[in-house]
Amino acid sequence: MKDLDFPIFKNRSPAGSGQAKSFDLTDQKQRQEYFEYKAGAEIKKLKDFLEKGNTFVAYLMGKKSSGKGTYAKMFAEIVAPDKIAHFSIGDMIRSFDSVLKDENQKKEFVEFLQKNYRGFIPLEKIMESLEGRSTKVLLPTELILALAKREIDKLGRKAIFIDGFPRDVDQVSYSLFFRDLINYREDPDVFILIDVPTNIIDQRVKTRVICPLCNTSRSLKLLPTKNVEYDKAENKFHLICDNSACSGARMITKEGDENGIEPIRERLNKDEMLIKQAYALQGIPNIMLRNSIPVAQTQDYTDDYEVTPEYSYEFDEKENKVLTHQKPWQVQDDEGNDVNSLMPPPVVVSMIKQLVQVLGL
Repeated sequence: MKDLDFPIFKNRSPAGSGQAKSFDLTDQKQRQEYFEYKAGAEIKKLKDFLEKGNTFVAYLMGKKSSGKGTYAKMFAEIVAPDKIAHFSIGDMIRSFDSVLKDENQKKEFVEFLQKNYRGFIPLEKIMESLEGRSTKVLLPTELILALAKREIDKLGRKAIFIDGFPRDVDQVSYSLFFRDLINYREDPDVFILIDVPTNIIDQRVKTRVICPLCNTSRSLKLLPTKNVEYDKAENKFHLICDNSACSGARMITKEGDENGIEPIRERLNKDEMLIKQAYALQGIPNIMLRNSIPVAQTQDYTDDYEVTPEYSYEFDEKENKVLTHQKPWQVQDDEGNDVNSLMPPPVVVSMIKQLVQVLGL
């Protein structure tokens, strides 16, 4: 990210230690073993911290589709699923669609706002915004704070990863007082800033496919299913959904994904600006996560299996089957440097180790 220096986290197994291992990071059991191998001592410290009733508030800040939810959910899965919550402001707003369609729930919702919302926009206008909302229009910060407090109260006392706040300039400074507003008065808080090159986000969007039956998401280029089909008439390869709860349909490109980041470029630029503002804010520590490593330094800083693979396919006429090939995925970052993208687990290892330092464990 331009103007911000995200350090490269060294995660490579020690050379000559005789302990080097290889893990399939897409397999849940091996992923558990990987985290124990790479950050077992730090994970134990975090578990002990949470077992004693301690919590924290972490603000996930990254561009759209930078992996915020993935990192938070993986962290919780590894450390303490019952003591950590991932709270998405966007999911919260979308959840009110069903609330507003139910008269009883809507009545309770309005009564809550009458007691708790403090702002300059009349409540009638707020309800109109919620019922006919556009994703291009940001709801007032005072409303977001009231609604977030309402939903977080339902979670009980857990460590919280906040996804989607701050979302605008004024909310960056509000975040300094957010933990007080949600009654986490003495809990440590931290910004988790995520750097992902724009080209990586663009390729993720363009190569994403979904199952038309169960909405499972995969990527022909970056995250294939076990079953790949070749259509001779189209001269194209297709992923077949392998969700165990699905009948296995041919996966399709979601309308608009072929345009990549172009429809959200303005949003990405704003996200980057907010990350830079958060970095400059005083009084709250930063955890810096980077998704990529310069190609020239990859071998020194990470193990081969931690690099995101890129998949390609060919159809073997003699065997009448699809052959799958993979190699380290290489792209250019926003400064034009050749970089390798990292799988989510090594990024989460970096987050675990930095959080232990921030919490003073």
